[in-house]
Amino acid sequence: MKSDFDKFAEQLQEEVFRDAKRHYSEMVVNHWLHPRNIGKIKNPDGYGKVTGSCGDTMEMFLTIENNKITKCKFLTDGCGTSIACGSITTELAKGKDIKEAKKITQNVVLKTCGGLPPEDEHCALLASDTLLVAIKNYEKSGEFS
Repeated sequence: MKSDFDKFAEQLQEEVFRDAKRHYSEMVVNHWLHPRNIGKIKNPDGYGKVTGSCGDTMEMFLTIENNKITKCKFLTDGCGTSIACGSITTELAKGKDIKEAKKITQNVVLKTCGGLPPEDEHCALLASDTLLVAIKNYEKSGEFS
């Protein structure tokens, strides 16, 4: 039998999910609740770390073979929107060559995810900027062609 506290917690969680679904696309909610590519890559070919305007920090790790991103993982200490944007950005980057991946901007992430409330758009910028820093780190290594 559930305690009053457990019932309250369940009701609160349901309310949070209902509210999220009113303000965010199905894709954003899905990537927030079930993020893809979360974690580190040991000995990455490219690495980036960025702290956004809101104080959230994101890290991205890239494995690159023949100038193509074959693996892309991320970590963040950020909010649900930062988690979703990091997840979406890694999905966009995988399989792309470096030149194509550099075109993954804040606007591309926003368009892909169906948009975000204005106060959360900076999360898409954080994710795209972190990817770009990781790519630049790879390019500085001199291993690219």
